[in-house]
Amino acid sequence: MSTLTVPAIKGDATHRGEFMVVIAALLFGLNGTVSKLVLHAGLPPMRFTEIRSGGAFLCLLAYALVRRPASLKISRHQLGFLVLYGIAGFAGVQVFYFIAISRLPVGIGLLLEFTAPILITLYVRFVRKEHVKSRMWAALVLAISGLILVAQVWNGLTLDGIGLIAGGIASVSLAIYYLLGEHGVGIRDTTSLTAWAFGFATAFWAIVQPLWTFPIHLMSKQVSLGGRFADLHAPFWTFIVVVVLFGTVAPFVLVVGALRHTSPARTAMIGMLEPVFASIVAWWWIGESLSIVQIIGGIVVLTGIALAETAR
Repeated sequence: MSTLTVPAIKGDATHRGEFMVVIAALLFGLNGTVSKLVLHAGLPPMRFTEIRSGGAFLCLLAYALVRRPASLKISRHQLGFLVLYGIAGFAGVQVFYFIAISRLPVGIGLLLEFTAPILITLYVRFVRKEHVKSRMWAALVLAISGLILVAQVWNGLTLDGIGLIAGGIASVSLAIYYLLGEHGVGIRDTTSLTAWAFGFATAFWAIVQPLWTFPIHLMSKQVSLGGRFADLHAPFWTFIVVVVLFGTVAPFVLVVGALRHTSPARTAMIGMLEPVFASIVAWWWIGESLSIVQIIGGIVVLTGIALAETAR
């Protein structure tokens, strides 16, 4: 390849991939508010990640067994890759992000994770030795600047060293997720690739946090929908179902599938829409207000993404 796009895939296919990433970012953004309700209901972050991974694995495994059971076969030379992809790409992003935000303001943790596009661009330029158009660098500067405004990182009063390291590792994990995903879609179909990645991530969590210690009693708890829907309640397990199906399975499959049509760098850039969508949903649903600075930041992020779209 000579540019950040995949030469063999052009036109409508590329636009289809970009559209898939936008929808995934929207679903992840919606999932942010739902996840906040789950966490406030008493489920620890690590347990939440464990049940997300496990639920997604079971859903995708069942789908693959019904539609194409042969696709689940793992060859010996693919095993190591799938283990790495599941742990470093799927489990890694979540665990290090949660460590970061447990020691840093959430805005700073989010900003650190979303520096992944910069790492991908540097990897493409200096490791793959591929040409990167100057507009992509300008787009990255705009996108990161916009995220700084959206996250309002200057509100953080202290910067914990371990938190900063964890946030940096989360960014590396996110970059690995995109880059390994690009390779993975070349050797496996999207469903089985995502299923096994979640499977090995689940195995990792099962070792760290044995499943028999899961707080199962929470499942029957009645939880308020919060914000403008505070008077409405639903069983805790329904929130988990929504998170697994629409906040995990659907967006992850969309992103992995999109990597068949667009490059990891562009996929990561468009993925920066997630915090913008998340802020809008949180404002509308639970009343987390957006300041003028945050709105300007969202516009700057969108401008950066639009500029990246011209860097073909």
